[in-house]
Amino acid sequence: MTKTRGLGNPMQILQQIQRLQEEMVKTKEALAQETLTVTAGGGAITIVISGDQRVQSIAIDPALLSSGDVEMLQDLLVAAINQAIERSQAYAAERLNALAGQLGLSGLLGA
Repeated sequence: MTKTRGLGNPMQILQQIQRLQEEMVKTKEALAQETLTVTAGGGAITIVISGDQRVQSIAIDPALLSSGDVEMLQDLLVAAINQAIERSQAYAAERLNALAGQLGLSGLLGA
């Protein structure tokens, strides 16, 4: 096999990419099973979200409901859900970038 200038052995690169793809599938499957818990409003709202950005549950402190302030409740829900999605995305990106780094391909995912 000839080496492509500056890229190393093309077959080795293809094997690394194939391993990365296989591991990424496994990691994404694992992320779907993992959850993060995010709170907002001093703990008045709790969101449980999976590593693949699926909201699993939303818990609202009954005291927040009894206040009758619908606008505040809506604002807190939007903030909590957005925060949960952002944390889940960051967690997933961290896991996937770490995987690429382990295989020596971190540049491919922008890590």
